Amino acid sequence: MTTDITKCVHCHRCSDNCAFLQKYSIDIGDGEKLKELAFHCFLCGTCTRVCPEGIDGRGVIMDYRRELVSSGSENLSAGGYRMLLWEKKNYRYRNYRHAGSGAVLFPGCNFPSMYPGTTALLERILREQAGIGTVHDCCGKPIAELGLEDEERRITEGISSRLRSAGVSQVIVLCPNCYYYLRDRLDIPVVSIYDKLHELGLGAKISGGDKVFMPCPDRESGTILSQIEEYFTEGPYRRISGAQCCGLGGSAGVREPELAGSIASELRSENGLRVYCASCAGRLKRNGMPGVRHILTEILGTDEDPDTGKSVINRVLTKFR
Repeated sequence: MTTDITKCVHCHRCSDNCAFLQKYSIDIGDGEKLKELAFHCFLCGTCTRVCPEGIDGRGVIMDYRRELVSSGSENLSAGGYRMLLWEKKNYRYRNYRHAGSGAVLFPGCNFPSMYPGTTALLERILREQAGIGTVHDCCGKPIAELGLEDEERRITEGISSRLRSAGVSQVIVLCPNCYYYLRDRLDIPVVSIYDKLHELGLGAKISGGDKVFMPCPDRESGTILSQIEEYFTEGPYRRISGAQCCGLGGSAGVREPELAGSIASELRSENGLRVYCASCAGRLKRNGMPGVRHILTEILGTDEDPDTGKSVINRVLTKFR
């Protein structure tokens, strides 16, 4: 992929598939206007996947965000990101007390927020069955996507240092965003929870042949969903990736709240939709979708609903476990 927008032939395939680009009647080759709107983009990667010229639209937007932040043209705190920066820049609820050596569970931010009961059960199962400890931290992606390059490096180096100091040799992640973000940044192997549970012979088989909403980072390769399919008792899920994203991508909802809501509303007719991203689960439930189910809660037998009402409290509590 290339971030050279001069290759754009203005075929409008990107804007045909992107609500953000449609709203402003631009495509990925309209550099000047795109730069002004860089923080309005959901960073879902749809434009990248459909571009016939191989332009990495997501990369273009990230370059613009970094440029705007480094030049001082974008004041993130004044621009609606104050709370995100307060919590994530130096993650407030970090907890490495139960890391242990060897493999370690890294639940991330949003799964413990939405599924505290399932998180606690999983921690106990892995500890008792395989001697696997747990660390609570943020992977750093939310800060990286704001264009803060120096902070991005500092956060990643800090995670690596803390894991190495604890003697960690493998990081097990629950979140698709953590998986794709950390696996190329840490010098310690990163695996998904589904691969690990399958390796350990843990978790129940679940019914297949249903609908699943794919989170943005897994749409290109489908790696995580392929691992989940090991737990199907029947045919594969119908993969739903037509909706652009759940509306949380790139923190664009700060600038585009109505657009974020309308993107997610495309899925309201999909009753009983299954997901494997806690962020998607919370967003879709808040947007009025009934019966959202996280596949991991089914595999572990909790069938827990996303706790959108106490999500922040649940996240805070991970610091004191």
